[in-house]
Amino acid sequence: MVRKTRSSASRRQSAIVVLVTAASRAEAGRISRALIRAELAACANVLPVRSLFRWKGKVCDTTETLLVIKSRADLFDMLTCEVKRIHSYEVPEIIAVPIIHGAPDYLAWISQVTRKSL
Repeated sequence: MVRKTRSSASRRQSAIVVLVTAASRAEAGRISRALIRAELAACANVLPVRSLFRWKGKVCDTTETLLVIKSRADLFDMLTCEVKRIHSYEVPEIIAVPIIHGAPDYLAWISQVTRKSL
């Protein structure tokens, strides 16, 4: 009997990058640590950004912190719930984009350090 293993193509399909903006570096750190501890994310990069947006009829121009989170598509709903639980915003930005191509060993690492299949 031949045992099937996940191909690099299937890892590419399930790997995602999630973008989340936070009000501060401290909040971004809390969110990142919680996601990694819960095995909902493999890692998160924390970057300062200037954000311009419309909120409640006003144009806002503010400094925020952007999280670039690496995870898996099947964990997105749980990741979203955890971000919303911690986040200070009424409507936090939580956007996922698929990783179309990536180094096979990096994609395998994302899969290895996040929760096992649900």
